[in-house]
Amino acid sequence: MRVLVTGSVEGLGRAAAEELLREGHDVVVHARTEDRAGALAPLTGQGAGLVVGDLEDRRAVLRIAAELTAGEALDAVIHNAGVWSGSAVMPVNVIAPYLLTALLEGPRRHVYLSSGSHYSGRPSLDGVDWRGRSPGHYGDSKLFLTTFSAALARLRPDVLSNAVDPGWVPTRMGGPDAPDDLDLAHRTQVWLATGEDPEALVTGGYWFHRRRRQPHDAVLDPGFQDRLLGVLAGETGVTLPGSR
Repeated sequence: MRVLVTGSVEGLGRAAAEELLREGHDVVVHARTEDRAGALAPLTGQGAGLVVGDLEDRRAVLRIAAELTAGEALDAVIHNAGVWSGSAVMPVNVIAPYLLTALLEGPRRHVYLSSGSHYSGRPSLDGVDWRGRSPGHYGDSKLFLTTFSAALARLRPDVLSNAVDPGWVPTRMGGPDAPDDLDLAHRTQVWLATGEDPEALVTGGYWFHRRRRQPHDAVLDPGFQDRLLGVLAGETGVTLPGSR
């Protein structure tokens, strides 16, 4: 399979990309800048494709989508890139995966990196700063992303859409004292993106270490899903195919 992994220079994205390559898949890795792309040389040296662009910048996201559309079709996307704090939270954690999902026509599997922090998110769309003029709330961003994943599953039965909580693991984002298992943190994403066993060929799930969990109640609310899709379409000028 041909799989894009966003945010694959380090951490969970890097681990997922390396695992996919070991399994013999065709991988496209992503770096925010040309300087950071240099760290991906061991992967591109094994044949991985590369896209470069800052997901905080909508123009860069549109360019990446166009570049990928012009190339060989993707089978799956692991939307791994994310930020914990600051003004890039909403642009990177929500707007970029929304745009890539809406604009890439090929993928039939989308895996979104959520977080247990989504339970602390507020199911309100009033006054959200989608453009990152001010710091964003991480829990809100992951609630919106997990809701988007569920909305895609509901509206596009031809697509497998799932959200994954990788746990609180000792990455650069998680910090050195994070208690969860780093070795397990990327495996559910890879499995959902490429697995062919019946357990992996599902949609609309919220997962932790290959086990489904109940997400925040708002995630499964069709009304909230539709309101979120309407706001994102209005904000970006891009409508998700299959939505109203």
